[in-house]
Parts: sequence; C-alpha cells; structure tokens
Amino acid sequence: MATLGLALGAALALVGFVIAFFLWRRKGAAHGLRALSWALVPLAAGLLGLMHSVIVFVNSLFTIVATMVFNPIVWAGTALAGLAVLLYFVSGFMKARGMGVKQRGAKGSSGGGGTPEAGGAAAPTQVSGGQSASGAGAGSSGGGDDMDFGDIEALLKKRGIE
Repeated sequence: MATLGLALGAALALVGFVIAFFLWRRKGAAHGLRALSWALVPLAAGLLGLMHSVIVFVNSLFTIVATMVFNPIVWAGTALAGLAVLLYFVSGFMKARGMGVKQRGAKGSSGGGGTPEAGGAAAPTQVSGGQSASGAGAGSSGGGDDMDFGDIEALLKKRGIE
C-alpha cells in the first residue's frame, strides 16, 4: 500500500511540475515557484506515507456526497440551511438601513427618565433671539411642526447637546 501512495504522490507531483513550468513561463518566477511548492506537497505526502490517509479521506468524502445526493431528507436540510443564511443576510441588510428596527425613544417621551429635572419635565433651552426653544415656534408654525421639533429637542437633550 505504501508503494501505491508513493506512485500516486509522484504522479500528482509530475502534473504539478508541468503546471509550474507553464506558469513560470507565462507569469514569471514568483508564480512558478509558488506552483512548484504546491507540486511538491503530494510527493512529500507519498514519501511520508500519508497518501494512504489522503486516499481514505477522499474515498469517504465521495461516499458521503454520493449518499447525500439521493436522500430527500438531506435536500430538505440543505434548503433549510440555505434559508437560514438568506434570512441572516436579509436581516443584516435591513438593520443597516434602519428598516424593521424599533426606535429607542419610542417607549415614552421622557427618554427613559434620565432627566435631572423633577418630574421628567424638560427645561427650556435659550435660542439666539433670547426666547426659549419651547416657546420659539409656538404661534408661528401652525401646530404640526412643533411635535417634530419636540422629538428632535428631546433627542438632542438626551445626548447632552443643547
């Protein structure tokens, strides 16, 4: 059995030497030397007596694949594994774009009760015109825009930006 492994290793190395020769001529010495190093691996495995283990491994691999191809339960498992991978990547895509993610400030308007004021009321912020931010646009915008700015103000205060 050792001579079979050595003969197989030598045959694979010979094929690798031919490939390395053509790579050397076409792409240069660096590519040729890399291919030569890989071509020596089967010969070394044959000389070390490891080629028998490689033959058993490849035979086992082919047996497993051959039995899997004709088994419908294995195909169902493969489909489920593919679905799991697809769902994982879709969820990552959705998270990256903020789709289907609950906002942190959606629980309550106080932002978790972390405000230093009593009762969770927000202190008015000074705007450049000398009036407070909570009363800055109360009569001028018509009502619908105040809610949007209030949410933004709450978020900025939560982050410590005033």
